[in-house]
Amino acid sequence: MTNESWGCIRENLIERVGRNNYVNWIEPLEFARLEDGVATFHVPTVFMGDWVSRNFGDHILAHLNSAGEPVSRIAFSVPANGRPPMRAPARSPAPQTPTQPAAELAGASLDQRYTFDTFVVGKPNELAHAAARRVAEGETVTFNPLFLYGGVGLGKTHLMHAIAWELQARQPELRVVYLSAEQFMYRFVQALRDKQMMDFKQLFRSVDVLMVDDVQFIAGKDSTQEEFFHTFNALVDQNKQIVLSADRAPVEIEGLENRIVSRLQSGLVVDLHPTNYELRLGILQQKVEQYSDQFRDIELADGVLEFLAHRISTNVRVLEGALMRLFAFGSLVGREITLEQTQDCLADILRHTDRKITVEEIQRKVSDHYNIRLSDLIGPKRVRTYARPRQIAMYLAKQLTTRSLPEIGRRFGGRDHTTVIHGVRRIEDLKSKDSQIAEDLELLRRSLEA
Repeated sequence: MTNESWGCIRENLIERVGRNNYVNWIEPLEFARLEDGVATFHVPTVFMGDWVSRNFGDHILAHLNSAGEPVSRIAFSVPANGRPPMRAPARSPAPQTPTQPAAELAGASLDQRYTFDTFVVGKPNELAHAAARRVAEGETVTFNPLFLYGGVGLGKTHLMHAIAWELQARQPELRVVYLSAEQFMYRFVQALRDKQMMDFKQLFRSVDVLMVDDVQFIAGKDSTQEEFFHTFNALVDQNKQIVLSADRAPVEIEGLENRIVSRLQSGLVVDLHPTNYELRLGILQQKVEQYSDQFRDIELADGVLEFLAHRISTNVRVLEGALMRLFAFGSLVGREITLEQTQDCLADILRHTDRKITVEEIQRKVSDHYNIRLSDLIGPKRVRTYARPRQIAMYLAKQLTTRSLPEIGRRFGGRDHTTVIHGVRRIEDLKSKDSQIAEDLELLRRSLEA
């Protein structure tokens, strides 16, 4: 086998592994020799050779055999005259729509459904969407890092993928790495075990954009945090963009080193708020359009989407799954899906979303949050240390339960309903003026509805 024949075989791998994988992992391979059924390829680093062997070795071997080459095994080696630098991805025409997973350099593929075009924007996520758009333009690093946080199913991963797709379309020559914090830790531990730390550092510190999902996963893992800290600093020093996500704000991630928290807060930290009714309805309407070709003969009765948007409020993934179940049900029964059928088909999901929040549960959450005793929260003491949390608990009880004001007052030490009204109005006034109060309310509400 010659370099020319290998070049032809190599081109056939594009469809199997995808354009981005091909450019980053297959194209840099240089055929060295074929001896005793073993095809050896030169690679820039040992780390790269190991990665290609584990992830694409079988594909390469199959294509070699299909081309008639007598190969039983493939091997990789770094040239004895030194390690050439990892080849930058070749520029290719920007795709009009995502057709191949981009940003797979570290092993995390992108979902073709998660683009800016399919992201429904509403008041709860408009700031996060705008920030993600700015980063995806890729022209200047305005804020670094961009840190997105919020609960499950609110769109963090969707925006991360959308950024990567947009960067790939606008600047295909960029080295974009998208992976989870768990994958980062796995690569780090593997590099330590195989004594390949220099390769690891070279891989992650030579990128143009680093995107790490679920950063809370590295909390409490000292060695991984140490390497993440240095990688973060190295990229920021080079003016390279970093995009991160987590389920909580940096300061709330227990076990995360203070110096990392400080770095994460040095850029733009954006909260994706829980969805409101209008946003959920918009998401459902978009999904119906997406499913129209697949389920063209199925109709939803008036009021079904509005019912779903009202009843399933905590998790967009559950909302989308419920709609898909309805369409699957409709394809089986072959008729219009009515509101009554919707309730029967989704009975288990609706029962779960029907969980009632109690005043007592709110009181426990608030007392824990402010580190005060429950007896002081509902007791007679009027010092601000207890009075403000008490008013917050009353406000949440009014918002999240069906209890009347007199009932709420009785559960707060037998207070009159006028005291509850005063407390609720006070918090309504403060939440628009005091960002800390607003943040506390959001955290408590999210925790109670989880």
